[in-house]
Amino acid sequence: MQSFMTRLHQLFGECGQSPWIDNLTRPMVRQGGLAAMVERGIRGVTSNPTIFAKAISAGRDYDEQFAQLLESGTTVEDAYWDMVVTDIVGAMAVLAPVHQASDGADGFVSLEVAPSLAHDTNGTVRAARDLDDRIEGPNLFVKVPATAEGVVAVRELVGDGPSINITLIFSLARYGEVIDAYLTGLEHHDGDLSAVASVASFFVSRVDTEVDRRLAAVGTGAALALRGTAAVAQARLAYGLFTERFSGPRWEALRERGARCQRPLWASTSAKNPAYPDLVYVDGLIGPDTVNTMPDATVDAFLDHGTPARTVDTDPDGARRTMDELAAVGVDMEDVAEVLEREGVDSFAKSYADLLEALGAKAGALHPVGKH
Repeated sequence: MQSFMTRLHQLFGECGQSPWIDNLTRPMVRQGGLAAMVERGIRGVTSNPTIFAKAISAGRDYDEQFAQLLESGTTVEDAYWDMVVTDIVGAMAVLAPVHQASDGADGFVSLEVAPSLAHDTNGTVRAARDLDDRIEGPNLFVKVPATAEGVVAVRELVGDGPSINITLIFSLARYGEVIDAYLTGLEHHDGDLSAVASVASFFVSRVDTEVDRRLAAVGTGAALALRGTAAVAQARLAYGLFTERFSGPRWEALRERGARCQRPLWASTSAKNPAYPDLVYVDGLIGPDTVNTMPDATVDAFLDHGTPARTVDTDPDGARRTMDELAAVGVDMEDVAEVLEREGVDSFAKSYADLLEALGAKAGALHPVGKH
């Protein structure tokens, strides 16, 4: 039974938004840190290759398992996946009570397919199914990037595969494609639709970073006045698209079969610009049937001074005006999205490659005769 109330509990109980944490390390799982976060109101976990690169590279928490794997003849890359799966399974156990209490709506832990598969539809489908087969439990989300190829994979996976977290969404157009892929997958699913869960991870702060750079290049007063406005405005319009598409005859037919809506998940919600309020991408995007996945510092900030109040749909006209004003000063939001998607895919791929290189070097020190 919950022994105390935090702002995170209020965020969920009063506003219908699920707070998740965008971080996962072995000490968090094994030393009680994640369990303490759940006690304070965290309802899910997301991870990505960069998060695991930092976790595995920091300290010696993974050295013992890594050495044992090398001793058994495991390759460096396979050892990486073994170590990651160990953490994911541990986190899923911590979140299992949340998953059960929420009737399968929350309590998920997300693990991304290899970044090298971002533009490989068939490879993504195989990898997602392999992870789902390998990791037992109903509260795993396999993360698939929302590249053009990834969207096709999502449609196939939703039809017969694991629960999916579609990540790296940067534009309204691509978000619409993701929603359609989910709905089409459900329509082709011949099993229990209530067992299918999904979130669509719409990235936020990176949008302002790129748009602000372009506004500074324009340099006019009208352009500079729009700095820091694009990300929240676009996300609010995305929420409008969510409410529109998860209503009406097509959705109602699926809902009658037990389907769950695919919740928008606000990702990249730490304020990258120190001039902006630290909770600008949290306080401004609160609403029912949404998720906000926050890094540790943003979670702490919300616990300290967040405002649990519905904001995501309070001013849709204002959000549309902002997007019109950005277009008027020459900001092409579709081009922004293309740049950010490419950078996101490349960043995760680099983190993955750098980590494998570092693990290869560590393998030589821990087990000189192991397979590198």
